[in-house]
Amino acid sequence: MNFLPADPRSAQRVARAALRTAMKLMVQPLFHPAVPVPMLRKGLRATALTTLPARGIEREQTQLGAVPAELHRARTGQRAERVVVYLHGGAYCVGSPATHRAITSALARDSGADVYALDYRLAPEHRYPAAVDDAVNAVLALMRDGYPADRITVAGDSAGGGLTLACALRLRDQHHVRLHGLILLSPWADLTHPNASAPVQPPEVMLNWRGLDSSAEHYAAGQRSEPEVSPLLAALHDLPQTLILVGSDEILLDDSVRLDRALADAGVVVDTFVYEHMWHVFPVHAGVLSAADDALLRMAEHVQGLHHE
Repeated sequence: MNFLPADPRSAQRVARAALRTAMKLMVQPLFHPAVPVPMLRKGLRATALTTLPARGIEREQTQLGAVPAELHRARTGQRAERVVVYLHGGAYCVGSPATHRAITSALARDSGADVYALDYRLAPEHRYPAAVDDAVNAVLALMRDGYPADRITVAGDSAGGGLTLACALRLRDQHHVRLHGLILLSPWADLTHPNASAPVQPPEVMLNWRGLDSSAEHYAAGQRSEPEVSPLLAALHDLPQTLILVGSDEILLDDSVRLDRALADAGVVVDTFVYEHMWHVFPVHAGVLSAADDALLRMAEHVQGLHHE
């Protein structure tokens, strides 16, 4: 596990402080359990407008099999040799390809891969296993379209990080498929929340345990300990090389710490980076925070296979 210090430059300190305040005022209240899901979805769409998608990236609406997706491509009209399936966060209840364009467009730019942001089905309208079904079916559709498994990376943030692991587990167990790699940003990997009472200092600026519990019930009431719901509890052997990126100042840091240990114990090649003074899914601030830009470059290197080849 690697701990990365915060950028000491004054401009970055100011940017961190301003964004921390904005997240606490604009985003954290949305994840209160009393906020109805439709209002949470509307609020997250609005806050996403403050992020910066990368320029010069072709974007089009498409499908992977029967699953809607948004394709981000750096080379207009040219199919890339490598491909990423990106699974957005949002506690399995909110979010869309549109809310995460700052990440997906920058990843397409930096890696040269085609990045498909999946519009998978959300709870409570579509409970577990709908999201896992969509993620797996999207990967299988890419393979039918000619991409070998060793050219496919699955990536995701928060709930999308947990979904990334669940997708890889089912591909391993039911389809005997081993992908090129996995990328997990602040993964929500254990919905049983064994350490929910542990304090976080400084305080979390986005999430709260009551809101996460509410979303977990929407998604998988009565099944929260199932391996595809809480993949940190699963047998993690024979998974592809995995990159974990997480902030030091978030309540889900423990999921990443435990996951790093569990993957290593299972013999999986795993690189975990903890960014000092960063919060939940900070790479969404690419183009503003140097830590976010650094995280995107590490993600791009992982997609390109530069870490372990």
